Amino acid sequence: MTRCFLLCLVLAAGAAPAAPRIAVHGHRGAPAARPENTIASFEEAIRGGADYIELDVYASRDNVLVVTHDPAINPAICQGGEAKRPVRSLTLAELRRYDCGSLRHPAFPRQQPVPGAKIPTLDEVFDLARTYPAVRFNIEIKSSAQWKDYTPEPAEYCEMVAAAIRRRGLEKRVFVQSFDFRIVTAMRKTAPEFVVAALYGSGGLSFVDIARETGVKVVTPHFKLVTPAKVGEAHAAGIQIVPWTVDTAGEWDRLIGAGVDGIITNDPAGLAAHLKARGLR
Repeated sequence: MTRCFLLCLVLAAGAAPAAPRIAVHGHRGAPAARPENTIASFEEAIRGGADYIELDVYASRDNVLVVTHDPAINPAICQGGEAKRPVRSLTLAELRRYDCGSLRHPAFPRQQPVPGAKIPTLDEVFDLARTYPAVRFNIEIKSSAQWKDYTPEPAEYCEMVAAAIRRRGLEKRVFVQSFDFRIVTAMRKTAPEFVVAALYGSGGLSFVDIARETGVKVVTPHFKLVTPAKVGEAHAAGIQIVPWTVDTAGEWDRLIGAGVDGIITNDPAGLAAHLKARGLR
């Protein structure tokens, strides 16, 4: 009788509810397969199943927003010009002289070079929105209080990024994050309609503490800081957790078990396939 009663309840309720979706963020695109922060890398991430392409933004000397990770030209991945020059000291035309696709990143042995790939502008990355109407953009604004000569002042910087997003009508398709809490709070003031997240790498603050300090509803911590208790506390406070940067199945499973809302990875195709195999996609 009891078994029949329980079975009837299940049938009456229909299929079991789907597991919460875990968003896949392709870190700098898909550097496991293509050179980071290039158009080829972003397209690879999208084809592999990324919900978001994560990218890094700086401003050139002529105030063009460009997509590259390091504050100065990194000779390990870019060649064809003077190495280690600050991005902020170069015009867009000067930045275009670098080839950032021919050298394979030593951390990614499966990466396929894309000879001649240039540092793209943020507008060029946003062009992908037309070709891939479902993709979203996780924009990390690179900034630090110690980098006085590398970036504009926070308020100006946020105005520049917000204006670029609004020109393309992408307000509902962006996720803006930064380690610099000055940027986080300035962006929330500049563009309250955007999803803004606080990046966090180390220290004693809880995720709730970080959200309280910055006013955000999303925290993006280093994956080693994530525990089920911390995620549960954050969720109880209405805060989402999207850790970075995770490339192994064991750590993906640990984060899934902790209840995270998304995962930032260098291998978005691998993560998307892993989630699908677990019935989470």
